[in-house]
Amino acid sequence: MFQNSITALVTPFKNGKFDAQAYERLIEFQISHGTSALLVCGCTGEPATMSHQEHCDIIKFAVEVVNRRLPVIAGTGSNNTREAVELTQFAEKAGADAALLITPYYNKPVPAGLYQHYKTVAESVSLPIILYNVPSRTGISILPETVAELAAVKNIVGIKEASGSMDQVSQILTLCPDSFEVYSGDDSMTLPIMAVGGRGVISVAANVVPGLMAEMTGAASQGDWVAARALHKKLFPLFKALFLETNPIPVKGALALMGMIELELRLPLTSPQRTTMEKLRQALNQAGVTV
Repeated sequence: MFQNSITALVTPFKNGKFDAQAYERLIEFQISHGTSALLVCGCTGEPATMSHQEHCDIIKFAVEVVNRRLPVIAGTGSNNTREAVELTQFAEKAGADAALLITPYYNKPVPAGLYQHYKTVAESVSLPIILYNVPSRTGISILPETVAELAAVKNIVGIKEASGSMDQVSQILTLCPDSFEVYSGDDSMTLPIMAVGGRGVISVAANVVPGLMAEMTGAASQGDWVAARALHKKLFPLFKALFLETNPIPVKGALALMGMIELELRLPLTSPQRTTMEKLRQALNQAGVTV
């Protein structure tokens, strides 16, 4: 359903509140630079610090601003299955094109629990569902065998893989039907994942270099590995700089350097250290972004 560069969009705040004007500016920046889809209220969007109402309002706002110019994927995951159902049902009613659901964090469900969690959410909507595996955040990793079972559920269409394991990615691609789509959840692993059959990336870096991420993933999709490798090497220092501190601290710092947003995060996240900001400035300049 989706391919190439999908941006995991940050949520800008100003004086403690959602900054709608900056969010609209970010959306237009993405659309004008070739991003293929937007993920809103994913982990990079700080949903863990939002009220339920804020979460819903931001999904609705994004859908309205985008106005069908590209697909909108709503982050609707929770470690409470009932809440995940409610958020996903809201996203469908609001007009989102798909939903991304992180594996339930803290609860640490066994494979049977993960299967039932995702199946329950998927059966509550007709919206396409993308699984999200990020064990560094959640404390659990969804097994490739469980992913294969879930791929048989009609509207579970893909997975964002941020396990850091190429073996995990290869096992999923081997066990699941060709129609099941795998997306990199790590910018620096985008190229190798696409080389073994992944469809693209749900990207943090695309917040700041959407055109280059679209170009790199587009080249990989077309089999132009020379061009894709050259862009990967150019962007690699930025990929690493954007994770010098907990995401989305550095990417918000980078966007602030670019004049796109106020540098504001919600506690318990704090502003980047001065040394991080300097390294971000250097990495942006190396990628061709003058700040």
